[in-house]
Amino acid sequence: MVTEASRQPLAATRRLRPSFTAVAGTALVLLMLVWLGINFYKTPSDFVQIFLIGFTLGALYALIALGYTLVYGILELINFAHGDVFMLGSMMAVTVVGTTLFDLHQGRVWYVLWPLVIVALLICMAFCGLLNVTVELIAYRRLRSFILQNVGLAWKGPNYVQTASVLPKGNVFSTHGVTYTWEKLIVLIVTVPVLLVLVWLVQRTRQGKAMRATAQDTDAAAMMGINVNRTISFTFLIAGALAGAAGLLYALYAGSVRFDQGFQLGLIAFTAAVFGGIGNLPGAVLGALLIGLIQAFNEGLSWHAPGSDWTQSIVFALLILILVFRPEGLLGERTPEGG
Repeated sequence: MVTEASRQPLAATRRLRPSFTAVAGTALVLLMLVWLGINFYKTPSDFVQIFLIGFTLGALYALIALGYTLVYGILELINFAHGDVFMLGSMMAVTVVGTTLFDLHQGRVWYVLWPLVIVALLICMAFCGLLNVTVELIAYRRLRSFILQNVGLAWKGPNYVQTASVLPKGNVFSTHGVTYTWEKLIVLIVTVPVLLVLVWLVQRTRQGKAMRATAQDTDAAAMMGINVNRTISFTFLIAGALAGAAGLLYALYAGSVRFDQGFQLGLIAFTAAVFGGIGNLPGAVLGALLIGLIQAFNEGLSWHAPGSDWTQSIVFALLILILVFRPEGLLGERTPEGG
């Protein structure tokens, strides 16, 4: 006869015994660390160069991933149009940067150019913010719509559109075989302040408290006097503004944009949001940085790296593994099923 007292040690033993998932995950991480260590030992300068590229990509993905995680935190729905909002933001960036105002200032010193970049940033953020609010008003409250990619196709055509070269020429620094160029630095210069402002907005402002209250319990928030629909629209506005900032940075970083880029980069950013913990802002940033590093290491390292043809397969395989074995993500909290 098994008593309650005898069951407790057995339950404790089961909790202490590592699961197959934990063992397999630990082994995979150790193998990856060994692989990275060997690559660093063989070509340290290339490794650092690739790390900087991956960190820059991750910062760019973070802006897009935060848009996914903000909307999911409020509605518990995935806004798959977000990638195409980002794409239209990059189209707007190409249009703004290609204007006569920028043409007149090409080749000028940085203190003449940077104010124009800030103006372009604000235009793209406002454009995508208003676009995302419009999508929420006419689509999420009524019927889903998938026309944004066709808008980009009609706007700029099916081919790649080149971005005007407006950033300073040359390297920010170059030492011991490691170089860092201006198109990479602009991503960090813009991304870091934007992320800090977002954290302040969500944590410290009245509207941010309304967003957090709505995310926790919509009905209770409405009973406490919070305008839920306005809060949702504000969330879409902020998510769209982040997509607009990412669109400008991507246009300046990559040098060209195309109408279908939102689908691919949107899926990568969505994977990053799920990886870090969908609905968790620090998790989205962490997941994006890790995805950016994974992509850079896979495409750039020379010793037994699968290569660029495998990047999408690796990213989406990671998405599947996260959804199967840890659906709450790295920083998300596991919630019990049922009541």
